[in-house]
Amino acid sequence: MADRVTVIGWDGSPLTAAARAALGAATLVAGAAHHLDLPEVPPAAERIRLGSVSLAARRIAAHRGTAVVFADGDPGFFGVVRTLRAPEFGLEVEVVPGVSSVATAFARAGMPWDDAQVVVAHRRTLRRAVNVCRAHTKVAVLTSPGAGPAELGLLLEGVHRTFVICEELGTEREQVTVVTSDKAPDHSWRDPNVVIVIGGPARAGAPAEDAWTTGRDPGVGPRGWTQPAAAYRGALGEGEADLLRAAQLARLGPRTGDLVWDIGCGSGAFATEAARAGAAVLAVDRDIEACARTDAAARRFGVQMQIVRGAAPHVLEDLPEPDVVRVGGGGAAVVSAVADRRPQRIVTHAATRDEAEVLGRDLTEHGYDVECALLQSVELDTRAWTETERSVAFLLSGVLPDRSP
Repeated sequence: MADRVTVIGWDGSPLTAAARAALGAATLVAGAAHHLDLPEVPPAAERIRLGSVSLAARRIAAHRGTAVVFADGDPGFFGVVRTLRAPEFGLEVEVVPGVSSVATAFARAGMPWDDAQVVVAHRRTLRRAVNVCRAHTKVAVLTSPGAGPAELGLLLEGVHRTFVICEELGTEREQVTVVTSDKAPDHSWRDPNVVIVIGGPARAGAPAEDAWTTGRDPGVGPRGWTQPAAAYRGALGEGEADLLRAAQLARLGPRTGDLVWDIGCGSGAFATEAARAGAAVLAVDRDIEACARTDAAARRFGVQMQIVRGAAPHVLEDLPEPDVVRVGGGGAAVVSAVADRRPQRIVTHAATRDEAEVLGRDLTEHGYDVECALLQSVELDTRAWTETERSVAFLLSGVLPDRSP
Protein backbone atom coordinates (compact mmCIF):
# COMPACT_ATOMS: atom_id res chain seq x y z
CA MET A 1 0.00 0.00 0.00
CA ALA A 2 1.15 3.52 -0.73
CA ASP A 3 2.77 5.11 2.33
CA ARG A 4 0.90 8.37 1.74
CA VAL A 5 -1.67 9.56 -0.80
CA THR A 6 -2.30 13.26 -1.38
CA VAL A 7 -5.06 14.46 -3.68
CA ILE A 8 -4.45 17.91 -5.16
CA GLY A 9 -7.28 19.94 -6.60
CA TRP A 10 -6.03 21.97 -9.56
CA ASP A 11 -7.91 25.02 -10.80
CA GLY A 12 -5.22 26.63 -12.97
CA SER A 13 -3.78 28.82 -10.23
CA PRO A 14 -0.22 28.35 -8.87
CA LEU A 15 0.21 25.37 -6.57
CA THR A 16 0.04 26.07 -2.85
CA ALA A 17 2.99 25.38 -0.55
CA ALA A 18 1.23 22.24 0.73
CA ALA A 19 0.67 20.98 -2.81
CA ARG A 20 4.30 21.65 -3.82
CA ALA A 21 5.61 19.86 -0.73
CA ALA A 22 3.48 16.77 -1.38
CA LEU A 23 4.43 16.75 -5.05
CA GLY A 24 8.14 17.13 -4.29
CA ALA A 25 8.09 13.94 -2.22
CA ALA A 26 5.98 11.92 -4.66
CA THR A 27 7.24 8.69 -6.20
CA LEU A 28 4.00 8.25 -8.18
CA VAL A 29 1.86 10.96 -9.77
CA ALA A 30 -1.54 10.33 -11.35
CA GLY A 31 -3.56 12.85 -13.32
CA ALA A 32 -4.69 14.10 -16.70
CA ALA A 33 -2.14 15.00 -19.38
CA HIS A 34 -2.12 18.70 -18.44
CA HIS A 35 -1.44 17.78 -14.81
CA LEU A 36 1.45 15.45 -15.64
CA ASP A 37 3.02 18.20 -17.79
CA LEU A 38 3.32 20.60 -14.85
CA PRO A 39 6.97 21.52 -14.17
CA GLU A 40 6.61 20.68 -10.46
CA VAL A 41 6.08 16.95 -11.21
CA PRO A 42 9.31 15.13 -10.18
CA PRO A 43 11.09 13.73 -13.28
CA ALA A 44 11.81 10.40 -11.58
CA ALA A 45 8.24 9.81 -10.38
CA GLU A 46 6.12 7.10 -11.99
CA ARG A 47 3.31 8.72 -13.99
CA ILE A 48 -0.19 7.38 -14.46
CA ARG A 49 -2.54 8.94 -17.00
CA LEU A 50 -5.96 9.00 -15.33
CA GLY A 51 -8.66 7.21 -17.28
CA SER A 52 -10.45 4.81 -15.00
CA VAL A 53 -10.06 6.10 -11.44
CA SER A 54 -10.71 2.60 -10.09
CA LEU A 55 -7.81 1.13 -12.09
CA ALA A 56 -5.55 3.96 -10.95
CA ALA A 57 -6.61 3.37 -7.33
CA ARG A 58 -5.57 -0.29 -7.59
CA ARG A 59 -2.14 0.70 -8.88
CA ILE A 60 -1.77 3.30 -6.14
CA ALA A 61 -2.80 0.77 -3.49
CA ALA A 62 -0.07 -1.59 -4.74
CA HIS A 63 2.58 1.15 -4.89
CA ARG A 64 5.28 1.31 -2.22
CA GLY A 65 6.03 4.98 -1.81
CA THR A 66 4.30 8.35 -1.79
CA ALA A 67 1.54 9.04 -4.28
CA VAL A 68 -0.07 12.24 -5.53
CA VAL A 69 -3.32 12.32 -7.47
CA PHE A 70 -4.32 15.44 -9.42
CA ALA A 71 -7.93 16.34 -10.14
CA ASP A 72 -9.52 19.37 -11.77
CA GLY A 73 -11.35 21.64 -9.33
CA ASP A 74 -12.33 20.38 -5.91
CA PRO A 75 -11.63 16.61 -5.80
CA GLY A 76 -14.18 16.15 -3.01
CA PHE A 77 -17.04 17.51 -5.14
CA PHE A 78 -18.10 14.75 -7.55
CA GLY A 79 -14.39 13.92 -7.70
CA VAL A 80 -11.80 11.22 -7.14
CA VAL A 81 -11.78 11.34 -3.34
CA ARG A 82 -14.91 9.17 -3.10
CA THR A 83 -13.38 6.44 -5.24
CA LEU A 84 -9.99 6.51 -3.54
CA ARG A 85 -11.64 6.19 -0.12
CA ALA A 86 -13.69 3.15 -1.15
CA PRO A 87 -13.16 0.22 1.29
CA GLU A 88 -11.78 -2.12 -1.38
CA PHE A 89 -8.69 0.07 -1.86
CA GLY A 90 -7.94 0.78 1.81
CA LEU A 91 -6.45 4.20 1.05
CA GLU A 92 -6.28 7.04 3.53
CA VAL A 93 -5.96 10.34 1.69
CA GLU A 94 -5.02 13.91 2.42
CA VAL A 95 -6.75 16.53 0.29
CA VAL A 96 -5.48 19.87 -0.94
CA PRO A 97 -8.68 21.34 -2.42
CA GLY A 98 -9.02 23.64 -5.38
CA VAL A 99 -11.90 25.83 -6.50
CA SER A 100 -14.59 23.57 -7.97
CA SER A 101 -15.19 23.81 -11.70
CA VAL A 102 -18.85 24.61 -10.97
CA ALA A 103 -17.90 27.59 -8.82
CA THR A 104 -15.44 28.71 -11.50
CA ALA A 105 -18.04 28.39 -14.26
CA PHE A 106 -20.55 30.53 -12.39
CA ALA A 107 -17.81 33.04 -11.61
CA ARG A 108 -17.00 33.31 -15.32
CA ALA A 109 -20.72 33.84 -15.98
CA GLY A 110 -20.95 36.42 -13.17
CA MET A 111 -23.90 34.59 -11.60
CA PRO A 112 -24.78 33.35 -8.09
CA TRP A 113 -25.18 29.60 -7.83
CA ASP A 114 -26.60 28.85 -4.39
CA ASP A 115 -29.97 28.40 -6.13
CA ALA A 116 -28.63 26.04 -8.80
CA GLN A 117 -29.05 22.30 -9.14
CA VAL A 118 -25.78 20.45 -9.84
CA VAL A 119 -25.76 17.16 -11.77
CA VAL A 120 -23.20 14.85 -13.33
CA ALA A 121 -23.84 13.61 -16.86
CA HIS A 122 -22.34 10.31 -18.01
CA ARG A 123 -23.76 8.20 -20.80
CA ARG A 124 -25.72 6.17 -18.24
CA THR A 125 -27.05 9.24 -16.36
CA LEU A 126 -27.49 11.66 -19.27
CA ARG A 127 -31.27 11.25 -19.55
CA ARG A 128 -31.77 11.94 -15.85
CA ALA A 129 -29.49 15.00 -16.03
CA VAL A 130 -31.60 16.29 -18.93
CA ASN A 131 -34.75 15.76 -16.88
CA VAL A 132 -33.32 17.96 -14.13
CA CYS A 133 -32.66 20.63 -16.78
CA ARG A 134 -36.30 20.32 -17.87
CA ALA A 135 -37.55 20.73 -14.31
CA HIS A 136 -35.39 23.58 -12.99
CA THR A 137 -34.46 27.10 -14.05
CA LYS A 138 -30.75 26.94 -13.23
CA VAL A 139 -28.66 23.77 -13.49
CA ALA A 140 -24.92 23.16 -13.68
CA VAL A 141 -24.03 20.01 -15.61
CA LEU A 142 -20.61 18.39 -15.14
CA THR A 143 -20.30 16.67 -18.49
CA SER A 144 -18.23 13.78 -19.85
CA PRO A 145 -17.36 12.49 -23.34
CA GLY A 146 -20.55 11.32 -25.03
CA ALA A 147 -22.68 13.26 -22.55
CA GLY A 148 -21.76 16.85 -23.32
CA PRO A 149 -23.38 20.06 -24.55
CA ALA A 150 -24.39 18.61 -27.93
CA GLU A 151 -26.14 15.61 -26.37
CA LEU A 152 -27.86 17.82 -23.79
CA GLY A 153 -29.17 20.05 -26.55
CA LEU A 154 -30.46 17.12 -28.61
CA LEU A 155 -32.38 15.60 -25.69
CA LEU A 156 -33.87 18.97 -24.72
CA GLU A 157 -35.69 19.21 -28.05
CA GLY A 158 -38.87 21.23 -27.62
CA VAL A 159 -37.66 22.89 -24.39
CA HIS A 160 -35.93 26.26 -24.81
CA ARG A 161 -32.89 26.81 -22.60
CA THR A 162 -29.77 28.97 -22.71
CA PHE A 163 -26.41 27.20 -22.38
CA VAL A 164 -23.31 28.83 -20.90
CA ILE A 165 -20.60 26.40 -21.96
CA CYS A 166 -17.28 26.67 -20.12
CA GLU A 167 -14.50 24.69 -21.82
CA GLU A 168 -11.13 23.74 -20.29
CA LEU A 169 -11.47 26.02 -17.29
CA GLY A 170 -8.19 27.13 -15.74
CA THR A 171 -6.10 26.39 -18.83
CA GLU A 172 -4.72 28.62 -21.57
CA ARG A 173 -7.45 27.28 -23.87
CA GLU A 174 -10.30 28.28 -21.54
CA GLN A 175 -13.36 29.52 -23.44
CA VAL A 176 -16.86 30.56 -22.41
CA THR A 177 -19.64 30.44 -25.03
CA VAL A 178 -23.33 31.33 -24.74
CA VAL A 179 -25.72 29.56 -27.12
CA THR A 180 -29.35 28.46 -27.13
CA SER A 181 -29.90 24.77 -26.45
CA ASP A 182 -31.04 24.05 -30.02
CA LYS A 183 -27.72 25.38 -31.39
CA ALA A 184 -25.45 23.36 -29.08
CA PRO A 185 -25.56 20.21 -31.28
CA ASP A 186 -24.19 22.24 -34.21
CA HIS A 187 -20.75 22.62 -32.59
CA SER A 188 -17.90 20.44 -31.35
CA TRP A 189 -17.00 21.14 -27.72
CA ARG A 190 -13.71 20.47 -25.96
CA ASP A 191 -13.48 18.35 -22.82
CA PRO A 192 -13.55 18.95 -19.96
CA ASN A 193 -16.45 21.38 -19.87
CA VAL A 194 -19.21 22.55 -17.57
CA VAL A 195 -22.60 23.62 -18.92
CA ILE A 196 -24.78 26.12 -17.06
CA VAL A 197 -28.37 25.58 -18.23
CA ILE A 198 -30.73 28.50 -17.69
CA GLY A 199 -34.33 29.16 -18.67
CA GLY A 200 -38.03 28.89 -18.01
CA PRO A 201 -40.30 31.06 -15.86
CA ALA A 202 -38.89 32.09 -12.50
CA ARG A 203 -39.97 29.91 -9.61
CA ALA A 204 -42.41 31.49 -7.18
CA GLY A 205 -41.18 31.64 -3.61
CA ALA A 206 -39.29 33.57 -0.99
CA PRO A 207 -37.04 36.49 -2.00
CA ALA A 208 -33.37 35.69 -2.60
CA GLU A 209 -32.25 37.30 0.64
CA ASP A 210 -34.34 34.75 2.56
CA ALA A 211 -32.69 31.73 0.91
CA TRP A 212 -31.40 29.23 3.45
CA THR A 213 -30.45 26.10 1.51
CA THR A 214 -28.71 25.33 -1.77
CA GLY A 215 -30.55 24.27 -4.89
CA ARG A 216 -34.33 24.15 -4.85
CA ASP A 217 -35.91 25.47 -1.65
CA PRO A 218 -38.02 22.61 -0.25
CA GLY A 219 -40.23 25.12 1.55
CA VAL A 220 -41.43 26.91 -1.60
CA GLY A 221 -45.18 26.93 -2.19
CA PRO A 222 -48.06 25.65 -0.08
CA ARG A 223 -47.78 22.48 1.97
CA GLY A 224 -49.38 19.23 0.91
CA TRP A 225 -48.91 16.76 -1.92
CA THR A 226 -52.20 17.90 -3.39
CA GLN A 227 -54.01 21.20 -3.33
CA PRO A 228 -57.78 21.74 -3.08
CA ALA A 229 -59.76 22.08 -6.28
CA ALA A 230 -60.14 25.83 -5.71
CA ALA A 231 -56.38 26.26 -6.22
CA TYR A 232 -56.83 25.34 -9.89
CA ARG A 233 -59.49 27.96 -10.59
CA GLY A 234 -62.11 25.95 -12.36
CA ALA A 235 -64.02 22.70 -12.32
CA LEU A 236 -61.87 19.56 -12.18
CA GLY A 237 -62.53 16.36 -14.11
CA GLU A 238 -63.79 13.17 -12.50
CA GLY A 239 -60.25 11.80 -12.39
CA GLU A 240 -58.81 14.85 -10.64
CA ALA A 241 -60.43 14.62 -7.18
CA ASP A 242 -58.05 15.59 -4.38
CA LEU A 243 -57.77 12.16 -2.75
CA LEU A 244 -57.45 10.35 -6.07
CA ARG A 245 -54.62 12.68 -7.05
CA ALA A 246 -52.91 12.07 -3.71
CA ALA A 247 -53.18 8.30 -4.19
CA GLN A 248 -51.82 8.56 -7.74
CA LEU A 249 -48.84 10.62 -6.56
CA ALA A 250 -48.17 8.12 -3.77
CA ARG A 251 -48.20 5.21 -6.24
CA LEU A 252 -45.94 6.92 -8.79
CA GLY A 253 -43.55 8.66 -6.38
CA PRO A 254 -42.19 11.22 -8.89
CA ARG A 255 -38.73 12.47 -7.95
CA THR A 256 -35.77 14.50 -9.18
CA GLY A 257 -34.39 13.05 -12.41
CA ASP A 258 -37.69 11.45 -13.47
CA LEU A 259 -39.71 12.35 -16.52
CA VAL A 260 -43.44 12.13 -15.78
CA TRP A 261 -46.05 11.87 -18.51
CA ASP A 262 -49.49 13.18 -17.57
CA ILE A 263 -51.79 12.00 -20.36
CA GLY A 264 -55.08 13.88 -20.33
CA CYS A 265 -53.80 16.59 -18.02
CA GLY A 266 -57.15 18.41 -17.70
CA SER A 267 -56.74 21.30 -15.27
CA GLY A 268 -53.02 20.62 -14.78
CA ALA A 269 -53.54 19.70 -11.13
CA PHE A 270 -51.64 16.40 -11.21
CA ALA A 271 -48.94 17.71 -13.56
CA THR A 272 -48.30 20.70 -11.30
CA GLU A 273 -48.06 18.56 -8.19
CA ALA A 274 -45.66 16.11 -9.85
CA ALA A 275 -43.49 19.08 -10.87
CA ARG A 276 -43.56 20.41 -7.31
CA ALA A 277 -41.97 17.09 -6.28
CA GLY A 278 -38.94 17.98 -8.41
CA ALA A 279 -39.68 15.79 -11.45
CA ALA A 280 -39.69 16.89 -15.08
CA VAL A 281 -43.25 16.79 -16.42
CA LEU A 282 -44.62 16.42 -19.90
CA ALA A 283 -48.35 17.20 -19.88
CA VAL A 284 -50.51 16.07 -22.82
CA ASP A 285 -54.08 16.96 -23.74
CA ARG A 286 -56.00 17.32 -26.99
CA ASP A 287 -58.12 20.18 -25.65
CA ILE A 288 -56.65 23.65 -26.11
CA GLU A 289 -58.40 24.98 -23.00
CA ALA A 290 -56.93 22.17 -20.89
CA CYS A 291 -53.46 23.03 -22.17
CA ALA A 292 -54.02 26.69 -21.33
CA ARG A 293 -55.25 25.86 -17.80
CA THR A 294 -52.26 23.58 -17.24
CA ASP A 295 -49.86 26.30 -18.36
CA ALA A 296 -51.57 28.82 -16.07
CA ALA A 297 -51.36 26.43 -13.10
CA ALA A 298 -47.68 25.79 -13.72
CA ARG A 299 -46.94 29.51 -13.84
CA ARG A 300 -49.01 30.20 -10.74
CA PHE A 301 -47.10 27.60 -8.73
CA GLY A 302 -43.75 28.52 -10.32
CA VAL A 303 -42.93 25.09 -11.75
CA GLN A 304 -41.49 24.00 -15.09
CA MET A 305 -43.21 21.64 -17.50
CA GLN A 306 -43.58 20.99 -21.20
CA ILE A 307 -47.15 20.99 -22.54
CA VAL A 308 -48.00 19.08 -25.72
CA ARG A 309 -51.35 19.45 -27.42
CA GLY A 310 -52.45 16.31 -29.23
CA ALA A 311 -54.61 13.20 -29.09
CA ALA A 312 -53.22 10.07 -27.45
CA PRO A 313 -52.10 7.49 -28.30
CA HIS A 314 -50.74 8.92 -31.58
CA VAL A 315 -49.12 11.97 -29.99
CA LEU A 316 -47.09 9.74 -27.67
CA GLU A 317 -44.95 8.25 -30.42
CA ASP A 318 -42.38 11.06 -30.53
CA LEU A 319 -42.24 11.89 -26.82
CA PRO A 320 -39.05 11.17 -24.83
CA GLU A 321 -38.88 8.08 -22.64
CA PRO A 322 -40.95 8.36 -19.43
CA ASP A 323 -40.11 6.98 -15.99
CA VAL A 324 -43.65 7.10 -14.58
CA VAL A 325 -46.97 7.84 -16.23
CA ARG A 326 -50.43 8.93 -15.18
CA VAL A 327 -53.16 8.18 -17.70
CA GLY A 328 -55.97 10.57 -16.94
CA GLY A 329 -58.05 9.70 -19.98
CA GLY A 330 -58.17 7.72 -23.20
CA GLY A 331 -59.02 4.28 -21.88
CA ALA A 332 -57.44 0.95 -22.76
CA ALA A 333 -55.89 2.09 -26.05
CA VAL A 334 -53.84 4.78 -24.32
CA VAL A 335 -52.88 2.54 -21.39
CA SER A 336 -51.67 -0.11 -23.85
CA ALA A 337 -49.64 2.45 -25.84
CA VAL A 338 -48.05 3.73 -22.63
CA ALA A 339 -47.22 0.20 -21.43
CA ASP A 340 -45.45 -0.43 -24.75
CA ARG A 341 -42.94 2.27 -23.73
CA ARG A 342 -42.09 0.36 -20.51
CA PRO A 343 -42.12 3.08 -17.84
CA GLN A 344 -41.36 1.90 -14.32
CA ARG A 345 -44.85 2.73 -13.06
CA ILE A 346 -48.26 3.54 -14.52
CA VAL A 347 -51.40 4.76 -12.74
CA THR A 348 -54.85 5.22 -14.16
CA HIS A 349 -58.45 5.11 -12.95
CA ALA A 350 -61.77 3.66 -14.02
CA ALA A 351 -65.36 4.58 -13.26
CA THR A 352 -66.69 0.99 -13.34
CA ARG A 353 -65.45 -2.45 -12.34
CA ASP A 354 -65.74 -3.74 -15.90
CA GLU A 355 -63.53 -0.94 -17.17
CA ALA A 356 -61.06 -1.55 -14.35
CA GLU A 357 -60.84 -5.25 -15.27
CA VAL A 358 -60.05 -4.40 -18.91
CA LEU A 359 -57.32 -1.94 -17.92
CA GLY A 360 -55.87 -4.29 -15.32
CA ARG A 361 -55.80 -7.21 -17.73
CA ASP A 362 -53.97 -5.11 -20.34
CA LEU A 363 -51.32 -4.02 -17.85
CA THR A 364 -50.85 -7.63 -16.70
CA GLU A 365 -50.39 -8.79 -20.30
CA HIS A 366 -47.66 -6.18 -20.68
CA GLY A 367 -45.79 -7.69 -17.72
CA TYR A 368 -46.82 -5.26 -14.98
CA ASP A 369 -47.67 -6.25 -11.43
CA VAL A 370 -51.13 -4.72 -11.00
CA GLU A 371 -52.97 -3.45 -7.94
CA CYS A 372 -56.51 -2.09 -7.89
CA ALA A 373 -58.33 -0.27 -5.11
CA LEU A 374 -61.83 1.18 -4.92
CA LEU A 375 -61.51 4.71 -3.59
CA GLN A 376 -64.52 6.49 -2.20
CA SER A 377 -64.36 9.97 -0.75
CA VAL A 378 -67.13 11.99 0.82
CA GLU A 379 -66.76 15.69 1.53
CA LEU A 380 -68.70 17.04 4.51
CA ASP A 381 -69.83 20.50 5.48
CA THR A 382 -68.51 20.65 9.04
CA ARG A 383 -71.02 23.30 10.07
CA ALA A 384 -73.91 20.86 9.72
CA TRP A 385 -71.92 17.64 9.09
CA THR A 386 -73.83 17.05 5.90
CA GLU A 387 -72.50 15.52 2.71
CA THR A 388 -71.54 18.03 0.01
CA GLU A 389 -69.82 15.84 -2.58
CA ARG A 390 -69.11 12.17 -3.17
CA SER A 391 -66.65 10.59 -5.61
CA VAL A 392 -65.94 6.95 -6.41
CA ALA A 393 -63.16 5.60 -8.60
CA PHE A 394 -61.16 2.44 -9.19
CA LEU A 395 -57.44 3.25 -8.87
CA LEU A 396 -55.18 0.96 -10.90
CA SER A 397 -51.41 0.95 -10.60
CA GLY A 398 -48.88 -1.12 -12.48
CA VAL A 399 -45.24 -1.70 -11.53
CA LEU A 400 -42.76 -3.21 -13.97
CA PRO A 401 -40.78 -5.72 -11.89
CA ASP A 402 -37.55 -5.53 -13.88
CA ARG A 403 -37.47 -1.72 -13.57
CA SER A 404 -38.38 -1.34 -9.90
CA PRO A 405 -38.18 0.65 -7.70
